[in-house]
Amino acid sequence: MALDPKVGQKVVGEIMSVKGTCSAGHKAGETFEISCHNPAGLCGWFYHDIFPNLMTFQFGGGLPWWQGDTIQVQCPDSYNLVVMKLTRSKR
Repeated sequence: MALDPKVGQKVVGEIMSVKGTCSAGHKAGETFEISCHNPAGLCGWFYHDIFPNLMTFQFGGGLPWWQGDTIQVQCPDSYNLVVMKLTRSKR
């Protein structure tokens, strides 16, 4: 496994809600550091889906509808929907 070089801003994920059962076992309230080098235990589908936003967010970028240093992302599985808040901060 590749080592996380800790580049860019620190991003912490917090599971806000889980509708149904997360196939990776995530539960509401769980927090963890996540990055472009560290999928933090997310399933491949969720990580693949959020990767472009995560990369932009981790390296200080933004999109017009993002405000501040927090964004919300959702798992692509609408039957077992996981909602996660990403918060970035300086290292």
